[in-house]
Amino acid sequence: MRRQTYFAKAGEVTKKWHVVDATGVSLGRLASDVAVVLMGKHRPEYTPHVDCGDFVVVTNARKVGLTGKKAEQKLKTRYTRHPGGLKVETFGRVRQRQPERLIEDAVRRMLPKSRLGRVMLKKLKVYAESEHPHQAQQPAEMVV
Repeated sequence: MRRQTYFAKAGEVTKKWHVVDATGVSLGRLASDVAVVLMGKHRPEYTPHVDCGDFVVVTNARKVGLTGKKAEQKLKTRYTRHPGGLKVETFGRVRQRQPERLIEDAVRRMLPKSRLGRVMLKKLKVYAESEHPHQAQQPAEMVV
């Protein structure tokens, strides 16, 4: 009896679609569960160097939960690459203005920092409201 480790090939993996409702779910818990599905670690045939993950659609990003006083106290900084271009705003303001950015950044930091991680991030679709244009893919409901 031969025992060999199974490695998935890129063409063998079938991608599924999942939809997640972010209403009232903590941002970090949502991001970690979504990152696991994007990487493919929920599958038995997970292979680290192959994109085994599925597509994830996150709806109601505007209603994602922030525990404690993070909405008022936690700051999100970015730099415009111009002198004096440091922009600072609270998580609550980002959630009102660009709720997609808040979830995308949290998930991006949980993915591998490589070319493969950037490919995985492209499979994440985030929408501020409950409507999304991916009904034709028949996404399955994902429990977070």
